[in-house]
Amino acid sequence: MSTTTTNNNNNNDNITTTTKKQREGFDPPENCRLAIPKKGRLYEKVTEMLRGAGIEFRRENRLDVALCVGKPITLVFLPASDIATYVGEGDVDIGITGQDIVQESGVKVTEVMELGFGQCQLCVQAPVKNHVRRVEDLVGGRIVTSFPNITKKFFQEMDTAKQTTSVNFVSGSVEAACGLGLADAVVDLVETGTTMRAAGLEVVHEILSTQAILISNPQTPHQDIVDMLKRRLDGYITATKFKLVMYNVSLDKLERACAITPGKRSPTVTALDDPQFKAVSALVAKTELSETMDELHDIGATHILVFDVHNSLM
Repeated sequence: MSTTTTNNNNNNDNITTTTKKQREGFDPPENCRLAIPKKGRLYEKVTEMLRGAGIEFRRENRLDVALCVGKPITLVFLPASDIATYVGEGDVDIGITGQDIVQESGVKVTEVMELGFGQCQLCVQAPVKNHVRRVEDLVGGRIVTSFPNITKKFFQEMDTAKQTTSVNFVSGSVEAACGLGLADAVVDLVETGTTMRAAGLEVVHEILSTQAILISNPQTPHQDIVDMLKRRLDGYITATKFKLVMYNVSLDKLERACAITPGKRSPTVTALDDPQFKAVSALVAKTELSETMDELHDIGATHILVFDVHNSLM
């Protein structure tokens, strides 16, 4: 455990040194630094979201920094597990990582907003064949996890003078520990449960729910950029969840139509040349779109049109 921790610290030092060298002559010191995951599904999702929010950049090969176009922002590409520490220690101003990583890191950061993706649960899992029904039955046993700080804190609340739970850290393939006889249970993330079930494990207890979040350093001098980024990401997230519906409806059906399409706050009603009709536009959740169009048709609305929303500011 201590060897692994030392290696992780060395890796973090190497990342810090490499990133600082890359920034020399490339990263204007007055820029706001935004850390995002450097690879994998999180990288793809985060970069898609940033571009949707109008944060454009071009990443050069083999570089872990990139300048944003038209904004005083430097993107820093880091392992997701390191981002909370970098933000908390002030090496970068803003970051995108998981709530689980923030709790595990134990650093003080400001949670700016939830981003609505990467949802999963951090759970205590035990072999199905052992029929463990209560997490208390694992107290005093051997737990393997890549979240040692969260796990130790969780079990310490149940430990007694006679029973102390052993928590050991591994960096990957946590689910294999029980099958190899290294653990009585594991604490690991569960998204779909496929990997867990394939390893013959089941959830005994959920410790926390987590998702990707935007965080900032509490003392950042770039609060204006934090606010701008939150506003833009809010607008992009709204745009991905809604469609704009427009239609015409007679005055006597207007109240019923507006009840069907209330929008985010209220629908927009516009006069037409025909004084007996109004044009209405409103945002409708994508999941409710088909049913909403049917209801509008049934009350007599006409010329029902649906438009994609690429971005928004509410």
